[in-house]
Amino acid sequence: MIAKGVSHIAICVKDLEESLKFYRDILGLTARLHTTQNMARRPGAESPEMYQEARKSRTVANVYFEDDNEPFLVLTSHPEEQVSGDPIKLDQIGISHISFGVDDVKALAQEIQSKGVPLAGKMEDFTDGEGNIRTFFVYDPDGILVQFDQGRS
Repeated sequence: MIAKGVSHIAICVKDLEESLKFYRDILGLTARLHTTQNMARRPGAESPEMYQEARKSRTVANVYFEDDNEPFLVLTSHPEEQVSGDPIKLDQIGISHISFGVDDVKALAQEIQSKGVPLAGKMEDFTDGEGNIRTFFVYDPDGILVQFDQGRS
């Protein structure tokens, strides 16, 4: 096998600071890098195969879990430039969501809601016939689906 695992997952966001409030401040991940980079030095920055539009710069934050291991999240934005596109749903082609394993999914759902993050649906949508909640979804600030599962993914 050539691939040894997922190293990172990159998410382009409209407002990096709003996304950091969600991923860092609400979910508790840690930003290890937070910088603005000149796109002239980025591989493929002028490539229409990789970018919809030529960009002057990007602001990036690498966000890690407690253990500092891979995979980690790379949040990118393009300051003073509009980004386009809409997040997709679970039944559309493309990366539809990101999922995190947690110790107590029901407690986390309550905690996240108390911090003002609405669920992507009703709590009943995530509750089975025995009253158990093993997974739930929310939207991040850009409307990207984020899932939480009982136990490590």
